[in-house]
Amino acid sequence: MRPDTTLNLLVIDDDQLYAERLVKLLSAYYDKVNLGFLDDKEELLRTLRQQWDVLVFGKAYDLIFTDVVGIVQERSIDLPMICLMSNDTADTGRNDDGLPAVIDSTMIKALMPDKEGPVIMAILLQHDNLRTRRQFKKLRDVLSEAEQRANILIKNSKSAVAYIDQGIHIFANDSYLRLFGFKSIDDIMGMPVIDLISSVDNVKAFKHFLRQFDKGNRKQVEFNFESRRTDDSTFQAKLQLATATLNGDPVTQIIIQQNDNSANEIAQRLAVAQRQDSLTGLSNRRGFEERFELLYQQALQGQHNAGLLYIQLDNIGKISSSLGLQGIDTTIEKVARNLEDLVTTDCVSRFNDTSFTVLVESTDLQQLTDLAEKIRVSISEMLIEVGQRTTTTTASIGAVIIEQNAPNTQVLLERALEAINRVRIQTVNQGNAYHLYDPREHASSDDNALAETLINAIEHDRFKLLFQPIYDISNDSSDFFEVYLRLPLADADNTILRFNQFAGVAKNNNLLEKIDRWVLINACKQVNELRKTHPQARILVQLTSASLVDKKLPNVASQLIKAVGGAPGALTLQFNEQDISNHLTVAKSQFTALSETTCQLGIHNFGTSAKSFDIVEFVRPNMTRLARNYVEGIDNSDNLETIKSFIAKTNELDIDVLMPFIEDAATMSVAWSVGARYLQGYYLEEPSDSMNVV
Repeated sequence: MRPDTTLNLLVIDDDQLYAERLVKLLSAYYDKVNLGFLDDKEELLRTLRQQWDVLVFGKAYDLIFTDVVGIVQERSIDLPMICLMSNDTADTGRNDDGLPAVIDSTMIKALMPDKEGPVIMAILLQHDNLRTRRQFKKLRDVLSEAEQRANILIKNSKSAVAYIDQGIHIFANDSYLRLFGFKSIDDIMGMPVIDLISSVDNVKAFKHFLRQFDKGNRKQVEFNFESRRTDDSTFQAKLQLATATLNGDPVTQIIIQQNDNSANEIAQRLAVAQRQDSLTGLSNRRGFEERFELLYQQALQGQHNAGLLYIQLDNIGKISSSLGLQGIDTTIEKVARNLEDLVTTDCVSRFNDTSFTVLVESTDLQQLTDLAEKIRVSISEMLIEVGQRTTTTTASIGAVIIEQNAPNTQVLLERALEAINRVRIQTVNQGNAYHLYDPREHASSDDNALAETLINAIEHDRFKLLFQPIYDISNDSSDFFEVYLRLPLADADNTILRFNQFAGVAKNNNLLEKIDRWVLINACKQVNELRKTHPQARILVQLTSASLVDKKLPNVASQLIKAVGGAPGALTLQFNEQDISNHLTVAKSQFTALSETTCQLGIHNFGTSAKSFDIVEFVRPNMTRLARNYVEGIDNSDNLETIKSFIAKTNELDIDVLMPFIEDAATMSVAWSVGARYLQGYYLEEPSDSMNVV
């Protein structure tokens, strides 16, 4: 097993159980396996915003393997892909010997899904190769940036610095040229370094010194000698050698020091270079973060409000595919110059490869949005010349105001990124717009903000599940748990929304089915863990009308039941009585199909209509969960007799009854006598983050 490793595995298939099987097998080789599972194009486009390590393609609703390859390549994503094909579809995927027709560092096509050993090995090898590429890229970037920083320092240093290759000058900075009396670098290019040494004895000693250095001897890197200028005047000098690179090629660096201040000067220039982007000359992320923290502290102290603009270039993928790296670099440089011209009084930084930030020291909402619009328009109107061709770009801009009561800088930056995501949603990924993040948008009254939060919660597992035990009188056990969904909000009050607080927004944005699916999968994952120590544990999951009419639900439920052990009753799905009444024929068909998977069925909020018993006789659930009004006032003798009669009639239909909302001792004292099989309520136990069997 590899220590401290994580695999982000994206599976495109219509069989989630197979994907979970791969995760289980891969768990022997990784500390953690994060699974992404989908089967249609829309979900793929959204999911690819995250970073994945390996993509496994099987079958999909509206995708073929070449579609996936095209989508990944169009976005210039380095993502290894493994194509699975059964025997009857593998004619183009395997050679005459039955081996994959394509095997390289980024793709294997095609493996047989039922041969799990080769699939697991392929995933491991592709991931290893990807990690190696990422490490190489990181090292190349580090080396490239180091070389660029060094060249900036050398070019502007007052110390005399030159590069030599096999003893021949190939570069020298201005200080080096002035020191020896050369007018331009052309005068010294190709000149042997020994021509600058005055004494014959020094020449011999220097040749020996240089040979030892070339052989790898680093014990002696300094050489004292008498040097000669172009006018034949001489001076005493100390020469230092170091290995270096120039344009990626290994060279030897010469530094000639004449005073003790040069080392401090280099250190100072290095400190500046570490905070400067080598391509644009702007502040880099490190420089931005230091300036951001300072501005943030000033805002906290009430000195003034400040602002942050996060600027993400939109069409870099298209520029890369048509103009390559040169097109990207030129675009970034031109945009950087444009931003410097537009915001001369504020701090402009290159935050990462294709993003910039602007820190505005003193501003208000109107001024910040005016600046964002000014930048958006200016970038969209640029004509960028790349060689003989012309390209254009646009920007998505997230704006955040920094006030005295602002959260920390990391949260503010996350808010800017959320504003960028809002732009993407509003423009259907076209960009060329700005969005101001307003903390008030995260209040539950703002439907648009809530919808965005729900989408984010589905994609990034931001929901929270609570579990409340249900006491089974007939078995004297409490290993049956009802599942409740909560949505934590990242606001100052740490608000947690109940399902009924966001159900309307979810329905209006067609998110109910996806939320139901998230609840089902994650609840089953947790009960699966519990069943390892308590094999009889089971869960009751409430689903919405979107799932009631979802034809895929029986297949999903079947797979999940098998995943948690396949025992009848491990999973009970319950639907609202009103939803069933509204879709009665569909509900009958759905209940029948679900029953065939050994899934138990329930109706909650039962007894709220005059046709409650007609409904249960038609769809035949396994249990009903009483509406609250049956429990309220149960201490009244008339009400008590009414509920007893109601439960008795339900039991006559061979349907169990769950009596919820037992909130006090008085209700509990009579709950035993009403004929319900299941009892539930805060008086027994409140919902909690985990399922605890007492």
